Amino acid sequence: MRPVAPPDTRRPGRKPGWGPGWVGKPSATRSEKGETVPDTQQCAVEKLQRIIMPRRGEPHDVRTLYLLETPSPVGRVTWEDRTSLTVPGGGEVSFETYFNAFPASYWRRWTQLEEVVLRVEVEGTLRVDVYRSKIDGSRIGVDGGLVTDGAIEFTVSLAPFEDGGWIWFDVTADEKATVTSAGWYASHAPKPQVLPDGTTIGPAEPRVTVGIPTFNRPADAVAALEALASDGEVDAVIDAVIMPDQGRKKVADQPGFAEASAHFGNRFHLFNQGNLGGSGGYSRIMYEALGGVDGTGQAGQAQSPYILFMDDDIAIEPDSILRALQVSRYATSPMLVGGQMLNLQERSHLHSMGEVIDRGTFMWTSAPHVRYDHDFSKFPLSYQGKKDDKPKDRNSRDLHRRIDVDYNGWWMCMIPRVVADTIGQPLPLFIKWDDAEYGLRAGQAGFPTATWPGIAIWHMAWSDKDDAIDWQAYFHLRNRLVVAALNHDGDIRGMITSMRKATLKHLLCLEYSTVAIQNEAMRDFLLGPENLFGVLESSLPKIAAMRKNYPDAVVLPTAADLPKASGAPGVPTKDVGGRLGPVKKAVWLAKGLAHTLGKADTAHHEVPQANFAPIEARWFSLSRVDGATVTTADGRGVVYRKRDREQAKQLLQQSWRLQDEVASRFDEMRRRYRAAHADLVSKESWKKVFDNE
Repeated sequence: MRPVAPPDTRRPGRKPGWGPGWVGKPSATRSEKGETVPDTQQCAVEKLQRIIMPRRGEPHDVRTLYLLETPSPVGRVTWEDRTSLTVPGGGEVSFETYFNAFPASYWRRWTQLEEVVLRVEVEGTLRVDVYRSKIDGSRIGVDGGLVTDGAIEFTVSLAPFEDGGWIWFDVTADEKATVTSAGWYASHAPKPQVLPDGTTIGPAEPRVTVGIPTFNRPADAVAALEALASDGEVDAVIDAVIMPDQGRKKVADQPGFAEASAHFGNRFHLFNQGNLGGSGGYSRIMYEALGGVDGTGQAGQAQSPYILFMDDDIAIEPDSILRALQVSRYATSPMLVGGQMLNLQERSHLHSMGEVIDRGTFMWTSAPHVRYDHDFSKFPLSYQGKKDDKPKDRNSRDLHRRIDVDYNGWWMCMIPRVVADTIGQPLPLFIKWDDAEYGLRAGQAGFPTATWPGIAIWHMAWSDKDDAIDWQAYFHLRNRLVVAALNHDGDIRGMITSMRKATLKHLLCLEYSTVAIQNEAMRDFLLGPENLFGVLESSLPKIAAMRKNYPDAVVLPTAADLPKASGAPGVPTKDVGGRLGPVKKAVWLAKGLAHTLGKADTAHHEVPQANFAPIEARWFSLSRVDGATVTTADGRGVVYRKRDREQAKQLLQQSWRLQDEVASRFDEMRRRYRAAHADLVSKESWKKVFDNE
């Protein structure tokens, strides 16, 4: 007989299973050693993570994020819903997968739990075997047993997971059987959390306000609302949905919006405002979730203990919201819980595992031991590679490590209300670095961040964007300097050196517009913090106007509209490695500099010498031509880059002078930005902005 949960009377519509007080009654349980224990000693108290199936019709590579199956002569695994599956006779299924294995090292490091309970409910007869991994991915058997028409539980200690490791289970069926539900559970309800000052708070109820800012993506915004409403258990924990609309294409005019928003009733709150960028959108979400300056705002009436930031241009696995909520509730101390980024265009790829700030250059970078753009369909968690693998060879060993981070991107990040109350609003940075600064600020206040495996969204990969050289380059540099002034106490020579190298590389690549707007970024940084709110809406139009003066910033539909390329003989287009790689690059650099310093042949400003794909548009190719087209990262157009020695010289002189000024005045800017910080992140300051929209 399957367990029946008692009704939850705390809130109308709340589904059972994600709050304190629900304990299903199993027909049989097993301890870690495998012995049967009485029903009165069942261990599964509160659900942490459901075992979920792919959406029906998903391709094989996406299915590998959820389950790995051994084909049976009588058919494949099937499922009618996302929380049950039927295994044919002779079938074997492993849940050593991204979405269904349990990231034990993270739970051990950051939460109150000392053990986790696996509970599997079955119709028919199944063999369930539980395994765990070590930091290097080595598999260790934990326990196993048969279950017939009932439930089986395994309690697994989290003690061996100090530095890494997952827990998972496999099922085997001699005859057709169905897993009606399965999941990872806590053996006790959440306990109070310890605040940085030593006092305690909570435990909190499983409730969240979801915030999704949108800008000219009405179809994506509606799809995000539909995803939130698609899962009853997810819907049940949502107190409010806050959507600041900053675009010209209004989400309210999009087909399907009325139905999608009506699902949430008075829980849905739409705010139309000017384009204040990501920081303005997310700051509005936090501001409204907290009820505004006086706490009486309608969107904040539920006083959700958690605020979830999500981008609009994503696809989400809804169960990730429930998982982030449970991590947040069981955390030893309040913390930011971030989702990892899967690649929206290669959906079996884990694009970003976690990020840190390099304190030498004060630039964001991947955390140590991450595997960039890891393809689970080719390299599942179980793939150990070969014994003679080199560090760069593809395998899944580092997927078993715990990765520690400084911050999490706001494509998906859950922030406890107490953190927002304590450290304030996001900085008015428009886009870029606002999430990094918030994570650093939270960490300094005693609220860490963890980027959690199995909690994820799908987002467009960075490799399909030109944000390092397009209009966003202004915000990359200006905001990097602002955040460094607020957080970096050491020598800034490393940062200045990296800026100089970047300037030279941009000029070699004929990216003059990038250098011009980066020079403007340094000027605006040196104007001081008093300028940030004033240019929140005006910076982007200013930068867009500047870029129109540079051909490398003007996107043309196709290179076919220009004369046929005349050819650029002897120009390398492929990178080289190996023992002689540094020597060849040194020769290329010398030739590229010699060409750059020479007089340009303006005939190539009318007839390009080459049409470069993005993978060919490197410093060692572009530094050897006077005019060439480069395809944009998204493949939708080209830009015509034209060498201009005098313009490059002028930009270089401006850049070096400004970099020298940044270095000489950086201590002054530290004092000014830090003195203004409290005002920049106050609700009162942001209220003035929102009231003027």
